[in-house]
Amino acid sequence: MSEKISSKIVFTNPIHFVAFGFGSGLSPKAPGTAGTVVAVILYLLLSQLPLTAYVLMLLITFVAGIYLCDRSSKLLGVHDHGGIVWDEFVGYWIAMLLAPTGWIWIIVGFILFRLFDILKPFPINYLDKHVHGGLGIMLDDVLAGIFALICLQLIAFGVAS
Repeated sequence: MSEKISSKIVFTNPIHFVAFGFGSGLSPKAPGTAGTVVAVILYLLLSQLPLTAYVLMLLITFVAGIYLCDRSSKLLGVHDHGGIVWDEFVGYWIAMLLAPTGWIWIIVGFILFRLFDILKPFPINYLDKHVHGGLGIMLDDVLAGIFALICLQLIAFGVAS
């Protein structure tokens, strides 16, 4: 799939370090899933934010992600290298917007996000193939996060009623 990137490159360049999810994208198997696991850990802290701060954090990390993912992929010379997982971070955090509290919801959000990110149903697959650069890297995961958010809320609403 993607060419192997040395940990030295990732850990010595701040752009790669963040784009590679603080090193989680170096996982030899399923780097997107490994990145999402780290996103879960960070979510435990971020979930304590008030709603407006959480939404602002999403906007900032999305915009920063466009730059980080674009720059990292250009420096590597590989568009959307599998190890670039900042997009998984933001996508998972979107999925968890307004999620009920508790580990079951964190796990359900994780599963839903990974399913949409891996399966890439329309229009996610279309965006993945037709939007390039940092925006393209981020957009399919943002949409996977939105799909997971909607499903998570429908499940939560169904459980609550």
